[in-house]
Amino acid sequence: MKRTCTDVDPAAWLLTGKVMHERLRPRHHRFVYPVFYVRCDLDRLASLDNGWFGIDRWRPLALHRRDHGPRDGSDLATWMRAQLAGAGIEEADGRIWLQAFPRVFGYAFNPVSFWFCHDRAGQLRALLAEVRNTFGARHSYLLSATNHAPITADTPLVCRKVLHVSPFCRVEGDYAFRVKETPASASVAIDYRDAHGLLIRTALAGRLTPLTRWSALGALLRQPLLTVGVVFRIHWQALRLALKKAPFHGKNPAPAERADASTDSAADGQPSASAHPISSD
Repeated sequence: MKRTCTDVDPAAWLLTGKVMHERLRPRHHRFVYPVFYVRCDLDRLASLDNGWFGIDRWRPLALHRRDHGPRDGSDLATWMRAQLAGAGIEEADGRIWLQAFPRVFGYAFNPVSFWFCHDRAGQLRALLAEVRNTFGARHSYLLSATNHAPITADTPLVCRKVLHVSPFCRVEGDYAFRVKETPASASVAIDYRDAHGLLIRTALAGRLTPLTRWSALGALLRQPLLTVGVVFRIHWQALRLALKKAPFHGKNPAPAERADASTDSAADGQPSASAHPISSD
């Protein structure tokens, strides 16, 4: 996030907003839920402990290193910079912010966590989307613009879908991510295209405020069951889709249909120009 020297410079932010998910076919299905995330500067995690939020310790809200990246409790900034170096994204030499649902009373489930990798001028240069499914699997998509140029709100970050996420979708097609950051807000939009075109739109957006003792307490009082609610809502929406008789592919879906090149930028099985492999997957 690019900020001026007169701006506050907390080690963590609270992102309070909403998540929207919309399936376009064969049955239209849309929902919107309130959520909150923590967004932490990975180089300053050790400074974060305000009584209501902590790192690698029990707090009503917490972030544990072992839940992310290599999942071994090691330094996340070091790991992320190794991924950037391995992908040749030398331009991302600034701050790295991890945005995720915190553990709430010890429990967390993150369908997707985002790692925002900036240059020293504060421009976004890479995005890591760390995706998990309810079956216990995960995959990370490391994305950058062409020639690792600064990522703006108009920059589509495209990658081939690798992980089976929903029993109502096959493992085919691609994702297109778009990121918008301002000093007071942030959003990520994700379009998913299968062999037949645009299927699902998802957006996560909210306002940013410094993560303090009182903002953490306020978020907890507003949504004390945040992470339990995430899992409940996933299954509730799956039930609603089943009642609408949406095609069900199960935990082990059939092989992907042959994709048309116009709707699947990675139909040949090769990652797009903006996608890079991650060593831990």
